[in-house]
Amino acid sequence: MRILKFLLRKEFLQIFRNKLILRMIFALPVIQLILLPYAATYEIKNITLSVVDHDHSEYSRKLINKFTASGYFLLTDYSNTYKQALDKVENDEADLIVEIPEGFEKDVIRQNESIIMFSANAISGQTAGLAVAYANSIVKDFNNDVRVEWLPQSRLSSIPVIEITSSNWFNQLMNYKDFIVPGVLALLVTLVGYLMSSLNIVKEKEIGTIEQLNVSPIKKYQFILSKLIPFWVLGLLVMTIGFIISFIIYGIYPAGSFWVGYLFAGVYLIALLGFGLLTSIYADTQQQAMFIAYFFMLVFILLGGLFSPTENMPDWARYLTYINPVSYLIEVMRMLVLKGSSFWDLRYHFLVVSVFAIVFNSLAIFKYKKTV
Repeated sequence: MRILKFLLRKEFLQIFRNKLILRMIFALPVIQLILLPYAATYEIKNITLSVVDHDHSEYSRKLINKFTASGYFLLTDYSNTYKQALDKVENDEADLIVEIPEGFEKDVIRQNESIIMFSANAISGQTAGLAVAYANSIVKDFNNDVRVEWLPQSRLSSIPVIEITSSNWFNQLMNYKDFIVPGVLALLVTLVGYLMSSLNIVKEKEIGTIEQLNVSPIKKYQFILSKLIPFWVLGLLVMTIGFIISFIIYGIYPAGSFWVGYLFAGVYLIALLGFGLLTSIYADTQQQAMFIAYFFMLVFILLGGLFSPTENMPDWARYLTYINPVSYLIEVMRMLVLKGSSFWDLRYHFLVVSVFAIVFNSLAIFKYKKTV
């Protein structure tokens, strides 16, 4: 224990001597947590709209007003021909074209039907799909308004009406920030823990101090623990700062227990730091360690469910999420913040991450070679 105490003192002194790294560890996550939730928005509004109105009737004007009053569309162009509107799309000045045919009002009144054409810029498939879905909903509402307008008042009162009400569980206001902020916080804890630990041992190799440690009477598990514990503490501090920022900036407060969150984060960081130390053991230079860490972090983020639900992924990608530790932390953070899940609700996640912790740290101890 005395040897481990001196090793820990050495590691903490090395961390606090490097003022730049210390600022990066604490300042950058704060900045990212403030900026990313506003940039990585799931809400799509202000879809630029180009209208081609060949009818110029009262009904066509009402339909256009429906689009502009919805809050989703921003009318940026009123073209005389479809070709002019298409030029706006090609110049990225419009996301959706609504073409209203000549005789639109007459067809609606006489034949009870008409055709409207939507043309969406599908470079961004998500924006195009939502734009068409919003447009279809608006046309449906317009159609209902027209039908109500035509029905006599006596008949209207006798028609049965089904009123649909909805109740959202866990995120009642459907605020995307309540969903993405816990995921971003999980990502920042991962970045600090994994990147810092992956550079730790390899730094000793580059400056030559690893040789002195190898010939010392330090046991392998003591060496690994001395590298793991400082960044474990820093990771929990980053998480604490993240909770404070989430509450101050976004008003997000976990519905579940803080202690369950910290307990899971503690086990998760042991697993992640073990993986980072394992990376550092295999790398010979800090440049190699950075490339390896960048590769795994990219995979962790894309397959972690931060930006897209894992349920929408193909089968092979969904299977990879089972061995992705980041996906478990993201899911647990969201369950704690939004659902108020208990320890028993998260028992499966605890079990899996505990297995990761045992495997990664055992491999790190086993693969670290001493000369004596």
